[in-house]
Amino acid sequence: MESFGTLRLLRTAGIVSLSLLTASVLLKPASGLAQTLPASPNRAQPIDPNDPNVLKPTDQDAGLLSQQGGKRLMDEADKAVSAQNYPTAIKKLQEARQVFNQLSNFYQDLAGSFSGIDNRIADTQRRKALEAAEMRDQATYQLALVHRAQNQSELAVPLLVQIIRSQQPTRSLGQKAYQQLLELGFVDAPYPRPRADQPNAAPR
Repeated sequence: MESFGTLRLLRTAGIVSLSLLTASVLLKPASGLAQTLPASPNRAQPIDPNDPNVLKPTDQDAGLLSQQGGKRLMDEADKAVSAQNYPTAIKKLQEARQVFNQLSNFYQDLAGSFSGIDNRIADTQRRKALEAAEMRDQATYQLALVHRAQNQSELAVPLLVQIIRSQQPTRSLGQKAYQQLLELGFVDAPYPRPRADQPNAAPR
């Protein structure tokens, strides 16, 4: 009789313990279960916004990689020059050069891709490439002037030569760049040549 009572007591205790264990598993927070799941190589991972390889969508008007973005950098550089904050002006102009140079290259690539397929698009992209290149050279010229204002002719000369190579000496900006080289003493022959120094036309 006593053994029967003991056996019944043990059985009841076992049922209670099993019920408590089941309840604890069912009530365990989902986050705790998620933490125990093994990482899967095929599982989609969240994008790190700080990853430099992640391209962020930008507004064409407000984004940095745009004509407006480059012009905004040049405006900020002008303000820095007015305040004689030359380090900031140099930084802004360098960034503007990079923006306009990338835009020019990208538009030129698009023009080449559409050439012979849709000439209307190719011509439009080629025109945008030329406009961006013009703005790049303008930023380069302003940067050279800032370097010259700081008596850094060794930094100004290469920029001025780049402008002449891009613009050609016959264009206004190319002539301005050459004039700067003349004033720096890097070249000694003026261009355009003064009218008095030009050879007379051959007699008819």
